[in-house]
Amino acid sequence: MIPPVPPVGLLSPDAVAWGTRALTAVVGLFVSALAYRGFRRNDAPRMRWLAVGIGLVTAGSFLAVSVAAEAGAGAGVVLVARGLVTVAGLCAVLVALLRD
Repeated sequence: MIPPVPPVGLLSPDAVAWGTRALTAVVGLFVSALAYRGFRRNDAPRMRWLAVGIGLVTAGSFLAVSVAAEAGAGAGVVLVARGLVTVAGLCAVLVALLRD
C-alpha cells in the first residue's frame, strides 16, 4: 500500500524555514517576556537589557527577515537586515552581562 503524499506546499523548504523561524520567534518572545517579568519584579535593569536582547535576536530577526522579504528586497538586503538586528540584540545581551 502506498502512503498518501503530503501536500507539497506544507513541506517545501521555504515553508519549513519560515515555520522554524516563526517557532524560534515565539519561544524567544516567551523567554523575553520572562526576563522582562524578572525586571519588573526585582527592578533589575540587567533583566530589561536581557529581555530586549533576546527579543531582538529571536523575534526581531524574524520580523526583519519577513518585512525585508515581503518588501521584495534581494537576498543581500535581507541578510544585512537580519545581521544588523542580531548584532543589536547581542549588544543588548552584552550590556546585560557587563553592566555594573
